[in-house]
Amino acid sequence: MREILFIAHRLPWPPDRGDKIRSHNILRHLAGTARVHLVTFAEDAQELAAADDLKPLVASLHVELRNRSRALGVARSLVQRRAASLSLFDSTMMRRTVARVLKDHDIGTTFVFSGQMAQFVPAGHDTRFVMDFVDVDSEKFRSYSRRGPLPLRWLYRREARLLASFEHTVTQLCDAALFVSESEAALFRSLTGLGPDKVRVVENGIDLDHFSPDASFPSPDSMETRSRPLVVFTGQMDYPPNIEAVTDFAREVLPQLRAVHPSLVFAIVGRNPVSSVTALDVLPGVIVTGAVSDVRPWLAAADVVVAPLAIARGIQNKVLEAMAMARPVVASVAAAEGIDAQDGRDLIVAENDGMVPAILDLLAAPDKAKVLGIAARLQVEGRYRWEQRLEPLTAMLAP
Repeated sequence: MREILFIAHRLPWPPDRGDKIRSHNILRHLAGTARVHLVTFAEDAQELAAADDLKPLVASLHVELRNRSRALGVARSLVQRRAASLSLFDSTMMRRTVARVLKDHDIGTTFVFSGQMAQFVPAGHDTRFVMDFVDVDSEKFRSYSRRGPLPLRWLYRREARLLASFEHTVTQLCDAALFVSESEAALFRSLTGLGPDKVRVVENGIDLDHFSPDASFPSPDSMETRSRPLVVFTGQMDYPPNIEAVTDFAREVLPQLRAVHPSLVFAIVGRNPVSSVTALDVLPGVIVTGAVSDVRPWLAAADVVVAPLAIARGIQNKVLEAMAMARPVVASVAAAEGIDAQDGRDLIVAENDGMVPAILDLLAAPDKAKVLGIAARLQVEGRYRWEQRLEPLTAMLAP
């Protein structure tokens, strides 16, 4: 097989957040089929230093530090009349690097991870072009425009419109447009009029040996997990849907739970908590951990894992991880939508006022919670192994 150019918006290492988990596992899969040349951005100096860990996996590696501020990117997008997502990632050096790799190597496939990186695929290239959008990002911004602060709603509507146009253009040019779930693919097909021959699904998987209740892992970073009952949320805590989810839960749902269980603790587990999230730590029963060395001890200690997201796209890795750890999960409709799981058997789907009784029911019936967790583990074992989920990629790379 000819060589592969892999272009990613963020270094696919370490696989410790949703997008990097997917990109890393896809990179590993592709590297098992052909020589891969990786061209990507690093978010900071620490991530840049970690890039060396990927060298044994790839034929060549170019990592560029991306340090453009969000405000500058938005300002440039207004001047350039293009989507801010594109301006934030624009780079002359990246364009030159992509052109050089295409010129110097026998590239048969250009695999692009995340829509904004499609801007670096040169016009007139003669490689097979596979575009992994993952989610319909334009619809995410459309959702923000209905819920965000009033001053930002216009910007979100503008971003949704411009990004949707760009997504459509890219899909006309690529050989295959990938999405993480059938619901995302079906939405994109309805928006573009394209069919399943072009708009395809490659679902996320999970490392079932790592995320296993039988795995060996250290004790939680905080001894406060000894408190009972323990309700846990995991995720990147500078991501707006996660911020909204934990804020609403801590302020609206948690007091109702603690009225029944006064010692109940809600642990918000994840890196980079913004100030509005760290401020929740002063509320009775709330723990904000910040970054932890290993999320598995918190999942293992949880009596219930919650995913109360109002806005969610694709497959929520946080839900798959909790299910793989055989924990009972209570998820919103949006958080559960992309996951092949049966409500009431593998997890509980609850919305708004239904979240409180669903959690209290599991706390009152530990045996029921245990059965739910076991069923969750069995479902991900049968449905979400990475090897199984990524198998269709090999056929897509063939001309």
